[in-house]
Amino acid sequence: MKGRQVVLGHLFGLEAAALMQDGQLVDLLVASDPLTALPPGAICRAATDRFMKGQGGVFLRLPEGQTGYLRDRKGVSEGKPLLVQIAGVAEDGKALPLSTRLLFRGRHALVTPGAPGVNVSRSIRDEDRRDELASLGRALLEDRPYGLIMRSAGLDAEDDEIRDELAELIELTDRVCAETTGAPELLLDAPTPWEQAWMDWADPAPDAVEEGEDSFDRCGVLEAVDALLSPRISLPGSGDAFIEATRALVAVDVNTGNDTSLAAGLKANIALARELPRQLALRGLGGQIVIDFAPMPKRDRATLDQVLQAAFRGAGSETTLVGWTAMGLYELTRKRDRVPLARLAAASGAA
Repeated sequence: MKGRQVVLGHLFGLEAAALMQDGQLVDLLVASDPLTALPPGAICRAATDRFMKGQGGVFLRLPEGQTGYLRDRKGVSEGKPLLVQIAGVAEDGKALPLSTRLLFRGRHALVTPGAPGVNVSRSIRDEDRRDELASLGRALLEDRPYGLIMRSAGLDAEDDEIRDELAELIELTDRVCAETTGAPELLLDAPTPWEQAWMDWADPAPDAVEEGEDSFDRCGVLEAVDALLSPRISLPGSGDAFIEATRALVAVDVNTGNDTSLAAGLKANIALARELPRQLALRGLGGQIVIDFAPMPKRDRATLDQVLQAAFRGAGSETTLVGWTAMGLYELTRKRDRVPLARLAAASGAA
């Protein structure tokens, strides 16, 4: 199907949502229930466990008997409860990454306790509308020590609709931020895939919303997921690449296939660079990523650097392009913000 399509259904027996653009899968959300009771985005009251001297971090006790790790312990007192948000996923046996910078998500706005100020999405260019949204946000915040980020969905939304959602979101923030005493407890669960799809994929408005028992099969999502569960990625021409996750890092290998032309390596490498952000996001892969690009002249590295920078600029996840190693490998790091798709499939017995 041409256009933008939101598909609501189930994958591996779990609630899931998919975003399709012109028949291609561009985003995928799957519930992480089998692997963690505290998915990214959940807000908890935590208790200090132990400080890591020399490293600046601190381990915290979380609900469900889980352990979290906070890199920046500034303002953290031993034995004093504090509010944290799950900031990502962890490998088996490791502590969950945490943040004290809470974020309450809505369709039209985000509330940021401890970070005052009202900011409007830069994609809204109409100055009059920007002023209207900023004024609406300030009026609702009153004197609270919160900040607001007005999202692009507010451009065409009715003010009453935005006002109603913001009032509920601010009230929720008030309630959660008041829960500063007591044992470790889950205070606010992360949004479900369907809820997150409603919040994050509303702008621009989809051309169609599909749901039902066979929606993923009918709309081509299952076929796309099958491809993602394979390490092989087909590239334009005869080239391909393989993405394989280990406990320490994610390894990517690029091949030119049957193409023996002088530019074969650069062509395959550029194709992989443009596709890599989508593949990492859909597969739920992050952490340290090492790429063994196909052989090419060193003078072409500058061109490939520009392609990588452009590809990851709008990727939507925290990514650092580290650069080339002495062995000619390329390194980057990406935030682990989703449970790996292969782990979910294995947990359900679908892999």
